[in-house]
Amino acid sequence: MKTLVITAHPDLPNSTVNKAWKERLSEEPGITIHDLYETYPDKQIDVDREQQLLLSHERIVFQFPFYWYSSPSLLKEWQDVVLTYGWAYGAQGTKLHGKDFMLAISTGGPEDAYRAGGYNHYSMSELTKPFQAMANLTGMRFLPSFVLQGVRALSEEKVKESAEALVAQIVSTR
Repeated sequence: MKTLVITAHPDLPNSTVNKAWKERLSEEPGITIHDLYETYPDKQIDVDREQQLLLSHERIVFQFPFYWYSSPSLLKEWQDVVLTYGWAYGAQGTKLHGKDFMLAISTGGPEDAYRAGGYNHYSMSELTKPFQAMANLTGMRFLPSFVLQGVRALSEEKVKESAEALVAQIVSTR
């Protein structure tokens, strides 16, 4: 199964986790890495190109650090301009129907911060509902998310282990 990993990190060269994930995923056959901030430094998204990329893959993965309880801004802009009415949703918008969709997210805060009664008061499942709704609206099957939390405190070995675990999750659900 051809998988498109859409990476959205505004400062990937200085990232630890997302950079490691991107590098490891790029070694996998059948996985295409598409870095939005590298491709669109001017933030002018080529909608036709993006839609063709989506059409040529069976699985779509959004990979990003969790910023203000959502994705970095360029990924949101990408959603706004690429997932158009009549193409991705609406009566004639069936281009993504039947594709798989998953999230690969890193958080600075620890896992226990993302739960009822925790620092952020909500679980990651609750906070990612807009992405689940997007998958539903566009006819994609929402797969379990890959979430790595507390990344600020991870050792280099744990970062490498997380990259292998991400690959395993993507590959195991093919």
